[in-house]
Amino acid sequence: MRVGLLTVQVPFVRGGAEMLAESLAREIKRAGHEAEIISLPYKWYPPARIPEHMLACRLVGVEDSNGVPIDRVIGLKFPAYMARHPNKVMWLLHQHRGAYDLWGTELGDLHNSPDGAHVRAAIQEADTRLIPEARACYTISRKVSDRLRRFCDLPSTPLYHPPPGAEQLSCGEYGDYFLVPSRINRSKRQDLVVEALGLTRHPVRAVFMGAADDHRYGDALKASSGRGAAGGRAVWAGAVSDEKRVQLYADCLGVVFVPWDEDYGYVTLEAMLSAKAVITCADSGGPLEFVADRVNGLVCEPSPAALAEALDLLWERRHVAREYGQAGRQRYSDMGIGWENTLSCLLG
Repeated sequence: MRVGLLTVQVPFVRGGAEMLAESLAREIKRAGHEAEIISLPYKWYPPARIPEHMLACRLVGVEDSNGVPIDRVIGLKFPAYMARHPNKVMWLLHQHRGAYDLWGTELGDLHNSPDGAHVRAAIQEADTRLIPEARACYTISRKVSDRLRRFCDLPSTPLYHPPPGAEQLSCGEYGDYFLVPSRINRSKRQDLVVEALGLTRHPVRAVFMGAADDHRYGDALKASSGRGAAGGRAVWAGAVSDEKRVQLYADCLGVVFVPWDEDYGYVTLEAMLSAKAVITCADSGGPLEFVADRVNGLVCEPSPAALAEALDLLWERRHVAREYGQAGRQRYSDMGIGWENTLSCLLG
């Protein structure tokens, strides 16, 4: 079978979506099929350009390549998943969130545009009309399925998958730092962690791993982490090699992942595979599908004080951090997360 993966590309930006597409292509090839990532350039600004991108994706021909049919396409990202194909399956990473759950919030920007309401209506109408063209609709998480049902009244099935490089992750020591992995941007809320460090009773250390999407935000974080009670206890590792990433996971005391309403979040699964407790927040979305409070991690309110309390608890009671981490590794195994079922659904 020849399979095309429909996604979009923002030049010089790399995150979970790009890793998912690459992992999916690799696994399809391992299963004996041909796979190609069909990636279209995308700009969401100014907002008036978004409908143009939607139309371009709708008009692009993906039924064949050099006269040879493409047997199946898998729609991953907006607006690439709008491309026409008679044998399309959706596996939605997320919709254009600015037109949905981020509308009217400080993390969204579409509502600030004079064209915002018009563009929002166009996006919602197109999603509601075109997504059902697919022979099946899957999403990467229950959170994404919930949004699709809430805003578009469309059914879908969550389909979990392993993080990239899952086989490389393992548990080493339970060391003297918390790992805070993620791209540095406002939706990941690293500022919450920095503020919490200034409120801990113990000399808690945190290693922030990930490149900055928003450099002004990143620079402000680094400056604030060097002042006050948190001074000297935050390390900014930036983007790291795969080997370093595995080592940082293996030897941390626990993992802190406190995004706002995350779609899925590889960080949670990477922590579980490394047998590390996860500290997350009650409004963090995707991580809550895997983290049970005081079973394999801690779920706290999204405030610096509450997060500081969680950090102190695991710093002081390291045997608890170990117990939660081991429970997380077992939970991952019990959930049966793997590519075999994913491919069976997407290619069946």
